[in-house]
Parts: sequence; structure tokens; C-alpha cells
Amino acid sequence: MNKKILVGALSFLMSLSAFALDLNQAKSQGLIGEQINGYIGQVKESTEAKALAEEINKKRKKAYIDLAKKNNLKLQDVEILAGKKLIKKAASGEFVQSETGNWVKK
Repeated sequence: MNKKILVGALSFLMSLSAFALDLNQAKSQGLIGEQINGYIGQVKESTEAKALAEEINKKRKKAYIDLAKKNNLKLQDVEILAGKKLIKKAASGEFVQSETGNWVKK
């Protein structure tokens, strides 16, 4: 596994979430948060947040699949690594999923 490629690709994925003001707003309002599986999850019920999470997760899954193929990794391994990095990168006050699956404020 080429760690430089993996780190670079994950950095790119994390920057995807920063481009959308709506994503940042949804995070700051506590509607969505980062999950341990590398995807966005809903913290509170919201049709708008659900659609946004689905859109972001679709893009993330495609990127994770591409990354796994390029580095001969299992998709689940890429998702978990991305989840850890995205949770670590989450801003103070945003919701993240704990190892037990509960939502906690960072």
C-alpha cells in the first residue's frame, strides 16, 4: 500500500466536504456529523440534511472505491481510515460518531 497516495487521496476527500457551505452549515447546526465508517450521518431529522448527506456520501463512496482499487485495499479499510481522519478533522462543536455508535459533540 502506498501511504503517500492514500494520504493524498484522503486529503482530497476531506477537502470535498469543505467546499460546500451547506455542508458546513448543516454540521454547525448539528444536523449531520461524521461517522466512523467514513460517511456523513444524520444527527437530527431534516429533509434537507438527508439529501445533502446522500449527495456527499455518494461522492465519497465513489472516491473510496477508486482509492481502494488503486491501492489494492478493501473498501471497508478505506472507509474506516477515512472515518478516523474525518472525525479527527471535525471542528470543535460538531457532532461525530463515537466507537459505540453514539453521536457526541467534539
